[in-house]
Amino acid sequence: MSEARSEQRGLRVRGLRVSTSAGVPVVDGVDLSVPGGTVLGLVGESGSGKTTVGTALLGGTRRGLEIVGGSVLLEGTDLVTLSETELRGWRGSRVTYVPQDPTTALDPAMRVGNQVREVLDCHDYGSGPHDRARRVSEAFEEVGLPTDDAFTRRYPHQLSGGQQQRVCIAVAFATWPALVVLDEPTTGLDVTTQALVLDTVRRLTRQHGCAALYISHDLAVVSAISDEVAVLYAGSVVEQAATDELVRRPRHPYTSRLVAAVPDLSGDRELKGIPGGAPSPSTRPSGCRFAPRCELVVPECTTELPELRLVADGHHARCIRSADVTPAHVRERRRIDEIDSAPLLSIHGLTARYGRTPVLHGLSLDVPRGTCVALLGESGSGKTTLARTIAGLHTDAEGELHFGGNRLPFGAHQRDRETRASIAYIFQNPYSSLNPRRTVGDSIGRPLRVLRGVRGAELERRVGDMLERVYLSAAYAQRYPDQLSGGERQRVAVARALISEPTLLVCDEITSALDVSVQANLVGLIEKFRQDLGLTLLFVTHDIALVRNVAQQVAVLQEGAIVEDASTEQLFHHPSHDYTKELLKTTPRLVS
Repeated sequence: MSEARSEQRGLRVRGLRVSTSAGVPVVDGVDLSVPGGTVLGLVGESGSGKTTVGTALLGGTRRGLEIVGGSVLLEGTDLVTLSETELRGWRGSRVTYVPQDPTTALDPAMRVGNQVREVLDCHDYGSGPHDRARRVSEAFEEVGLPTDDAFTRRYPHQLSGGQQQRVCIAVAFATWPALVVLDEPTTGLDVTTQALVLDTVRRLTRQHGCAALYISHDLAVVSAISDEVAVLYAGSVVEQAATDELVRRPRHPYTSRLVAAVPDLSGDRELKGIPGGAPSPSTRPSGCRFAPRCELVVPECTTELPELRLVADGHHARCIRSADVTPAHVRERRRIDEIDSAPLLSIHGLTARYGRTPVLHGLSLDVPRGTCVALLGESGSGKTTLARTIAGLHTDAEGELHFGGNRLPFGAHQRDRETRASIAYIFQNPYSSLNPRRTVGDSIGRPLRVLRGVRGAELERRVGDMLERVYLSAAYAQRYPDQLSGGERQRVAVARALISEPTLLVCDEITSALDVSVQANLVGLIEKFRQDLGLTLLFVTHDIALVRNVAQQVAVLQEGAIVEDASTEQLFHHPSHDYTKELLKTTPRLVS
């Protein structure tokens, strides 16, 4: 593709401003440039304005917001100036969107082939039905899906999560668009499926010569697909550079801390979160918006918002102390010592099923006392079923469980009160694991009241103490879950699990919905409890890079069987099973 055509098909955003109906800026003066055939990664924590920017590029906003300034130039047209009728002609044709959750984006009552065909029909693609049928087949082939009638006539529920997301990508690229906005399209996917989706997006962007904006909170994923990265914080771009340059030599303190919060597959860097949280649009400080959380802050930082200025060739940063920012990955992490202790939990010949469908097949595993053992595997491998069986939440099983040397019944209702108090469970989704009608204090105190018989002033005191230990104040006891952020809800879930003083803590994908900075803080918190209280952890995850930073032992599950069980150092340095090798190979890592 010629340079002139690439520039013509590129995206230029200048001074984009989005405000609430009350005039509070949400996105403030964003400038972005994405040449045709390239991918720009837009990265930042929840609430930074990433999705608001992505939606604005489609010429719209969510309810309660409006575009109040700036321009979005695509193929010589400013999308901000178009009427709603004109925008309908662009959306789905020249400007397309790939959502985070394909299950809500695809029509459950329409066959997947027809969903691609519908876009072509709406925008009058080609010269007739024959051209559109051919383009449907091409679109499925481009994303690596079968093109036969048996597949294209399937409904979304008959496809895997990865296949559903690739159908969404096929819909987005079917009309040969000029701009594709991808809003965290790999969140929740296992690493092998994620790698396939990333490769598909990167290849199609170059093949179609379109501009792509890839939105994510995960800098490792963004660095695996993007040519350049823009870092968004509290509604403003704080740094933008070529991907390799930004990761190796960050020039804004926030970017440096984001790099430190990304799990390190090599194990040579400390996993470190960012204290505090980003300000809401109505509480942003007048100076640098990162100043309240910054280790390099000086009085000048608090007087006015710094300009986004050139700090190196093609590298811009919004920081008056950019020369003093150091790369986060130069810090060495302490290697975790191997622990040799007797098993707290032993599993022998465990088989579990749902009705007639077997999920676990004769599985055996020992969990040494005082260690963190990770259960690693793709979606559908049986990790959560194993965790729920151990916790007494799944009873359709055979085999033997031993806890502390004693036989452990499968059902929680068959276990005595002391055993139930000794095994705690943290669920994956912090938004659904807390009762919205109960206060935080009531939710945290319930296990202590039911399992330990603590009541009255003593219960209230211990709830307050536990809130302080998870870095929330005792005042949070009076709040309700809808008044908390995702990270705060998950810390409340940790407090609820630990207040009964368990011996074994089962963590089921507890970081999958969290920003990497919040994830790092939560992992650090749980590790501190492990060391202080002598907890034994069973850590369920599909994130192999995170495993390297939290576990001493790893059990790898594939299709309901453990295919590899080894110490963390052994597994990462000398994996023995092909499946483990594939997981290591496909896991995104920061450019280094």
